Amino acid sequence: MEALKKYQEIFHEQFDALRFDQKKPSELYGPIDYLLQLGGKRLRPLVSLMACDIFGGTIQKAVKPSIAIELFHNFTLMHDDIMDSAPLRRGRTTVHEKYDVNTAILSGDALLIQSYQFFEDLEPHLFKEVISLFSATAAKLCEGQQYDMNFMQQSEVDLDEYLDMIKKKTGVLTAAAFKIGAIIAQASPEDADRIYQFGENLGIAFQLKDDLLDIFGEKSAVGKKQAGDIFENKKTILFIKALEKGNEQQIKELKYWYSITAENIDKIYAVERIFKQLKVDLLVSEMIDEYTQKAQNFIEQIEGHKISKDILFEFSDRLISRRY
Repeated sequence: MEALKKYQEIFHEQFDALRFDQKKPSELYGPIDYLLQLGGKRLRPLVSLMACDIFGGTIQKAVKPSIAIELFHNFTLMHDDIMDSAPLRRGRTTVHEKYDVNTAILSGDALLIQSYQFFEDLEPHLFKEVISLFSATAAKLCEGQQYDMNFMQQSEVDLDEYLDMIKKKTGVLTAAAFKIGAIIAQASPEDADRIYQFGENLGIAFQLKDDLLDIFGEKSAVGKKQAGDIFENKKTILFIKALEKGNEQQIKELKYWYSITAENIDKIYAVERIFKQLKVDLLVSEMIDEYTQKAQNFIEQIEGHKISKDILFEFSDRLISRRY
């Protein structure tokens, strides 16, 4: 996708110049540099540049805000990994495992503060609107994380509860990234809201695909512990659909395995077997298609040139068709 390559080049020209490894104290900033060097898709900052460009804005004005979004995203990852006791992030040791939990907490806090500082060059009227959206998004992310933690203690999770949780944990940040680009380009409020809805639904589809790939993705390319959601007893969409479709014995067995907290390879095999018997991968794939279509319906409503809309269609198709 040529347009995406253009946005990547613009973003990385400034993002790669950030040198947290040269800041003092190194005990605070070194872990930040370590996490950022692990890479990642960097999709959220790119969509801000994309939205700004689509609505005729000056892309360079959106670069620092796009960096803010990426720094904030990495802050959430650093703290999420602590709460999940995750050993791997992007195929490498997580920050709290490489250093320690206290270091990861404080470095994460510093990363959050850094993210807000990258909005400071915006004109006052844009700054107020963007920061208001960004702070509201941060609050929703915290709510989503709390719901995710609550679900760990529940034997069952309602489908609507789960969709609301992933909307807040994943959908709203993707949506905000799109809308921030639109605001900077001074798009109409109606179009800014439409591209927000596009991003929110696409973010939900993205998280559903993540849930699916955790079990059914390419084993060598996931970049984190395979079947980590089962190890951690996460009530993802696969678990919810299995409870909906399973018979009494399958439901009983699932609930038994999800009551065990120790890492157990038999647990992985048993849960995967039930998922495959019930063909939950097909059910979840249908939901992914549904939310992708919802997202793309908002593209049709956006005022603008067909070529701009084609970029959004292509981006959403490529994002959801990934295999890891």
